[in-house]
Order: sequence, then structure tokens, then C-alpha cells
Amino acid sequence: MFATFAHALKTPDLRQKLLFTLGIIVVYRIGTHVPIPGVNYKAVQQCLDQTSGSQGLFGLVNLFSGGALLQITIFALGILPYITAGIILQLLTVVIPRLEALKKEGQAGTTKITQYTRYLTVALAVLQGTGLVATARSGSLFSGCSVASSIVPDQAIFTTVTMIISLAAGTCLVMWLGELITDRGIGNGMSILMFISIAATTPSALWAIKKQGALADGWIEFGGVILVALAIIGLVVFVEQAQRRIPVQYAKRMIGRRSYGGTSAYIPLKLNQAGVIPVIFASSLLYIPALIAQFSGGGSGWKAWISQNLTKSDHPIYITAYSVLIMFFAFFYVAITFNPDEVADNMKQYGGFIPGIRAGRPTAEYLGYVLNRITWPGALYLGVIALIPTIALATTGSSQSFPFGGTSILIIVGVGLETVKQIESQLQQRHYEGFLR
Repeated sequence: MFATFAHALKTPDLRQKLLFTLGIIVVYRIGTHVPIPGVNYKAVQQCLDQTSGSQGLFGLVNLFSGGALLQITIFALGILPYITAGIILQLLTVVIPRLEALKKEGQAGTTKITQYTRYLTVALAVLQGTGLVATARSGSLFSGCSVASSIVPDQAIFTTVTMIISLAAGTCLVMWLGELITDRGIGNGMSILMFISIAATTPSALWAIKKQGALADGWIEFGGVILVALAIIGLVVFVEQAQRRIPVQYAKRMIGRRSYGGTSAYIPLKLNQAGVIPVIFASSLLYIPALIAQFSGGGSGWKAWISQNLTKSDHPIYITAYSVLIMFFAFFYVAITFNPDEVADNMKQYGGFIPGIRAGRPTAEYLGYVLNRITWPGALYLGVIALIPTIALATTGSSQSFPFGGTSILIIVGVGLETVKQIESQLQQRHYEGFLR
């Protein structure tokens, strides 16, 4: 990997793209430390020192914002509204015929769907920004902080509206920075910003574990976490690269005096075909009842049950619900993103067939059968990886958040592998161009 980056830096146009990407990352990290108007920054820092940092319900958003959420900066919402909007549009594409037709129109339809995603991102940013401001004003953002109620000293309507607009504008700016990286830099911009956000919070989480440790001033716990993380990353890399290759043979066709086809290829079906989406879906869905319970008044029985069973990550009911939701969304997402009938029709149209399987309906049934068989271990793998923080905290009894949770590991490894592959492909393309010249 280091050789790939070293070679890329020696190539003028790739070096320019890498430096441009680095510049956007610097701007993004600066924005995560600029507080929005109307916030008492000293009170925020005091609450951060008094609390453990992750804050349970807000841990996922804080993870994707690079720690900016709990500091209530202009990039507090991070890239999560855009991720949510993209997932919603992808799901609606299956349900709404108009969106499905746009998806089949090629580049023009994709551009239109991207525009809808941007509009939905702005709406979600306003909605989530309103919730964040209301949470900060009520003092619920930091549980156990003595000055949490003074984080927003001026609670006038104008100040509140200004804060919401600042948060929504920050999200739009993050979205624009991500698209700049995609167009003029290296890799997928949104994925790169997610990668940077997660990587930025890792050192502080590791140091917090070292400070809390009791063996050799915490260095043994620190080293143990590093070793466990390396082993997990190796496992994730192995599984993410695993795929079932279904051979495809293309028959020869005579067009005029020339023959086409007669080649062999394969359909790569990844073991983890759904990626990190099921983990994000399951986490977001489990946050909903906890958020409702937090903002509802009174002391009803259902609120107490949710607080006891669905807010503690080490509770058996929470673990069971989390695992079942991950497995359900793994199958659900694979079902809506991979259509065996469509793949079989495309193969038949171009004269392709799977050896031993008849073209058409039998091919679609075979692809569906293989996909279901490999989705089971993929879903189990996602469930195990997502429960690593819970297992680690229950084993060590630590009050700090485990810095290598399932979502963070999957995103870091996935984005890292994809970025390196893109750099290698561009280097290979330039090598071939030079050879042809």
C-alpha cells in the first residue's frame, strides 16, 4: 500500500489529486472545531471533560461527524444526513416506479436522483439540526454534566433559527466538499470524509483507555486493544475480499465475417454483499425508541422498560434485537440491490450462460440460491463484528467506548481498500498509456 502511494506521488496528475484531497480534508477538520453561533463553548468543553464522551444515543452521529456533534460545531451533523438521504432514495427506487425508471435512464437519470438526494439531505439536516438544538437547550445532550443547561444561554427564537441554519449550511458545505473530492480528487468523497471522521476520534479513544487502565499505567490495556484491533482488521480484510465467482461462458456469434464471443468471465458475488448498510440501519432503528423515551414526559412503564432494555448495549434484549435487525437488513438490502432476474436476462441477451445451467429462469433461480447461501455467513459476520464493542466492554468492564467498533472497522477497511484499488487502477491505466505510446 505504501509503495502504491509512493508511486502515485511520483506521477504529476495523481500527485495533484492527492494534494487536492488532502487540502479538502484539512478544511473539513478545521470546520469540525468551529462552534456555531449561540453556543457557550466553555460550557461545552467543561461537559466534555465531565462526561465519558460517547453519550450513548448520540454515539453514531458523533462517530460520523468526527467528534463535532458533542462540540456543537458547524459540521456537527457531519455526513450522516447525506448517507441517510442516499439510503432512503435507494430504498424508494424499488418502491416508486418513477425513481426506478430514472435509474434505468443511465447518466441523466442518475444525475436527477443525485439532485433529489441533495434536496432530501437539506431537509434531513434541518430536521436533525432542530433536534440537536432542542437537545442542547434542554441540557439532555450531556447527561451528568452540571452546566449542561447553560450550553445555549440565549434561547430566543432568532438565536435558535440561526443555530439551525448554521447546522444545515454546515451539512451542505460537507456535501459539497465530498463531491469536490469525487470530481477532482481520489476516491469517493463521502466515503473519504467518513473515513477521516472515524480515524480522527480513534487516538483520543485509545488514550482514554490507556488513562483508565490499571496495569502498568494502562499500557497493557492499550497494547491489548491494539493487538485485538489488528487481528479484527485482518479478519475484516479477509472477509471483505472473499467472493463467490460464478463462471459465465459466452457463445460465439458470427456478425458478417467476424466472430464475437467465445470468451469466459465470472460474476463476483461478495460474501458481505450488503457492506456496512445493515449495521447503520439496525443502529438507527434501535435509537428511535430510546430517543422517544428520552424526550417524552412522565414515568410510564413503557418508558422505563425501554430505558432498562434498549439503551444499554450489554443488555441481552438489546444484543438480541441488534443481531436480528442486522441479519434482517443484510438479506433485505441484498434483495433490493441484486436482482437475479435482471442479471439472467442481461446474460441471455448477450449470449452468456452458466455452464450446466439453462439460460433464463433457471439461471435466475440458481443465482438467487447461491446469493441466499452466501448471505447467511455474511449476515452472521456483520453481527459478530457489530457486537465486538459490547463484548469488549462487558469483558473489561470499561466505561470508555471501544475505539474499534463494528461500524468504524467496516468503514475504515472498506474505504481504505477501495481507495487503494482506485489509485492502483489509475497507475495501471497510465502505465498502459505510456506503453501504447
